[in-house]
Amino acid sequence: MADKPANESNRLTGRMARYARVGSSVGKVGARMAAGRFLGVPTDQADMANDLRAALGGLKGPLMKVAQLLATIPDALPSDYAAELAQLQSNAPAMGWPFIRRRMASELGPDWQSKFGSFEREAAAAASLGQVHRATSPDGKPLACKLQYPDMQSAVEADLSQLKLIFGIYRRYDKAIDPSQIHAEIAERLREELDYEREAKHQQLYAHILKDQLRVDVPQVVPELSTSRLLTMGWLDGTPLMEAVDRPLEERNELAMSMFHAWYQPFYNYGVIHGDPHLGNYKVRPDMGVNLLDFGCVRVFPPSFVTGVIDLYHAILNDDRELAVHAYETWGFTGLSNDVIDTLHLWASFVYAPLLEDKPRAIQDEGTMYGARVASQVHGRLRELGGVTVPREFVFMDRAAIGLGSVFLHLKAEVNWYQIFHGLIEGYEEQKLAKRQSAALKKVGLT
Repeated sequence: MADKPANESNRLTGRMARYARVGSSVGKVGARMAAGRFLGVPTDQADMANDLRAALGGLKGPLMKVAQLLATIPDALPSDYAAELAQLQSNAPAMGWPFIRRRMASELGPDWQSKFGSFEREAAAAASLGQVHRATSPDGKPLACKLQYPDMQSAVEADLSQLKLIFGIYRRYDKAIDPSQIHAEIAERLREELDYEREAKHQQLYAHILKDQLRVDVPQVVPELSTSRLLTMGWLDGTPLMEAVDRPLEERNELAMSMFHAWYQPFYNYGVIHGDPHLGNYKVRPDMGVNLLDFGCVRVFPPSFVTGVIDLYHAILNDDRELAVHAYETWGFTGLSNDVIDTLHLWASFVYAPLLEDKPRAIQDEGTMYGARVASQVHGRLRELGGVTVPREFVFMDRAAIGLGSVFLHLKAEVNWYQIFHGLIEGYEEQKLAKRQSAALKKVGLT
């Protein structure tokens, strides 16, 4: 890595300005709830959800990213909230050339342009925390330069404080899910996303893990042109996934298998998951392989967590309740009554369903709304039973499963998920995974 400049400070003035913008918007939602609780004014959850989307819709940056993330985590928010937040788009305005030039000089020195063969002034892509510029190396190799927006640390800290307020409002309204651990997990991952040096190590970790997987490519990091706020890597060409949905079934099935391996080979072999299965984070190769992108949100799990995932699968496959309880407890669920276990089993049975039948099948056989109905049923039962605290490790694992399921639904893929899954877990031993994980993390400097 190039020498890293001092991080932009988590400035009080920056946080206060952000608090003012976000707090006034969120406060309106809280006021509506207060009226319902204390003044007897009728409140409608759909109306409150619409208010929340309207409040967040004028914002850019981290809270926008969090809002979209929450819409994909089952039961992080009520279904009405999730449906509204899913409509938000990351539309941060691109940084202009004068700022880009100053930022690049601060990261790589005043002669930064001499380190590239070319550097495009217009951003090729813009997201919530930064933007990407196309460039070339002096010898003509295509590069992607991911440059962080200014003052992001202050924005992140302010937005995480306001997110806690949003969760507090929700918790007073609906006791089914205690979101405290969800907030803790999101906070840690979002803070990590600000550190591009850490993201570079995540990317190098995935390049190592998937080096022999022909279906998946990972861009190579260029350390000498990277800092904590600039990440330079090779440019990989590919097409958006939605352009593949009309291809022949055989090709769509190949793409689905590539996606499955891109996410779950690292998990079952190394205990690592890419926590952001957003459509923009992968591109389709001509051979139906995938280019996997954006490694800011990566979760490393204790090997015991992976064992719990496999144990729960076998528990459902063999109707072994004792093993299922053991798996839930391994994940960190505590104080589980029989009724809560039965309710969690409804959701687990839905998630694992495609892996239970040894035959080609769609990821869902009962229509795209079936998952929403199951989630609503589970949420309602948990509310009646007094609620449950979701262990933080569970958050992004569940998100990956649902996010990938959505991709497979778009593709209308019909694959023998049972055989692919069993191919990944055959011969699984927790100790072997622990050794592989430790060696891989050490190799890229993440220990």
